[in-house]
Amino acid sequence: MAALLKPRASKASRLIVWSLFAALLIVLPLIFRSSLALTLLSQMGYLIIICLSYNMLLGQGGMLSFGHAVYTGLGAFLAVHAMNLATKGALPLPLVVIPLVGGLSGLFFAALFGYVTTKKSGTTFAMITLGMGELVAAMSLMFPGFFGGEGGITTNRVYGGGFMGLTFGPQIQVYYLIAVYCFISTGLMYAFTATPLGRMLNAVRDNPERVEFIGYDTQWVRYLSFIIAGFFAGIGGALAGINFEIVNASDGLSSVRSGGYLLFTFLGGATFFFGPMIGAVLLVFASVLLSEVTKAWLLYIGLVFLLMVMYAPGGVASLIMMNVRVAAFGKLKRLLGPYLALVLSGVPAVVGGAAIVEMIYQIQLNVGSGSKLRFFGVDLDTDSAASWVGTGVVFVVGVALLEMVRRRFVQVWGQVQEEIEADIKRREAAQ
Repeated sequence: MAALLKPRASKASRLIVWSLFAALLIVLPLIFRSSLALTLLSQMGYLIIICLSYNMLLGQGGMLSFGHAVYTGLGAFLAVHAMNLATKGALPLPLVVIPLVGGLSGLFFAALFGYVTTKKSGTTFAMITLGMGELVAAMSLMFPGFFGGEGGITTNRVYGGGFMGLTFGPQIQVYYLIAVYCFISTGLMYAFTATPLGRMLNAVRDNPERVEFIGYDTQWVRYLSFIIAGFFAGIGGALAGINFEIVNASDGLSSVRSGGYLLFTFLGGATFFFGPMIGAVLLVFASVLLSEVTKAWLLYIGLVFLLMVMYAPGGVASLIMMNVRVAAFGKLKRLLGPYLALVLSGVPAVVGGAAIVEMIYQIQLNVGSGSKLRFFGVDLDTDSAASWVGTGVVFVVGVALLEMVRRRFVQVWGQVQEEIEADIKRREAAQ
C-alpha cells in the first residue's frame, strides 16, 4: 500500500508545486504594478528560460560552456528580423509565435556549431565554446547588414491587427507573453530530465566510460542535448528582443553575457533544477538594481561568487535544501539562534568592507564630485583619516566576530547532522 501511495503523493506534490509556480507568474504583476517592477519581472521570465537551458549543459551534462550567448543572441537577431518582415507584411507571423522563430534559430545554430564542440568534453569542450563565441562575436562586425553594427537592430512589437485583442504595446501584455513561454519552457525542460536522453546525459556527466561500455555514443548524447539547450536559449533570446525591441551584438553575443549565465547559474545552484531559476532572479537584481546603486557592483558579485565557491559550492539551492532537510527532522529551531548570530556579526563586516570599497571607488572614479560621499546615512570623507580608521575598525571587528560565530555555527551544524544520520539509521533498523 505504501508503495502505491508514494507515487500518488509525488504526483500530487508536483501538481501543487507547478500550480503555485503558475499562480506566482499570474499574481506577481498584480502586486507589483510599477513600470520598473514589470520590467524586472519580464527580464526574470526570459532569463529563467536561458539559465535553465544553460543548466542542461552544465548541471545535467557536465558541459562547461563559455559561448551560450551565441544561441540566445542569434535567436534574438533572427526573431527581430522576423518581426521586421512581419511588420512589412512579408511574413505573416503573429508576435506570439516569434519566440518559436528564435527557438528554431537557436536550434539550427546549436546543431551547426554543436557538432564540432561536442566532439570533445571537459576543458577542451569549454575552450572550443569560448573560441566559437568569440568567432561569432567577431563576425558580427563583418556583417553589419544582419547584425546592425554597433547600433544593433531595432524593431516594433506592435504590428498587424494584434492577437485576440492583444497589441503587446503595454508592458503588462508583454510580461504575460513571457510568463506563458516561461511556464511552458520550464515544464518541458523539467520533463526532459525524466526522459531516457536526459537520464543518459546524467550518466555521461558522471561516468562517460561506462556509458560507452554499454553501447551508447557519448558524443551524440551531448550533441542532442546541446541542440535542445540551444532551442530554449533561442526562445529566451527572442523574448528578450521582444521585451526591449532592440538587439545589440556587443551585448547579446559577448563572452561577458555567457559568463553571466555561467556565474548566476552556479550561484543559484547547478545541481538542482530550480537553482538556475534562483540564479536568474539574482542576475536581474544584480545587473539592474545593484548596478544603479554602486559602481563596484561587479566587485561585490565577484566576492559573493568567491565565498559561495568556498563555503556553499552547491549554490543557494543547496543551502535551501539542506535547511529543508533539517526542518524535516524537526531540528531547525536549534539553528535559528546561530543563524541570527551569523547575520548580526556579518552586518558590521559587510558594512565596513563595503564602506572601504566605496571610498576607494570615490577616489578612483568619482574624484570630480569631491572627497565626500554618503553611505547608509553616514557621511564619509576620503580625505579624513577618521573615516578610514573608523571603517577599518568596523570591518576588522566584524570579521573577527563573524569568524568566532562561524566556528560555533559549524559545531552546532555538525551535531545536528550527526543526530539526523542517527535518526535515519534508527528508522532503517525499525523497518
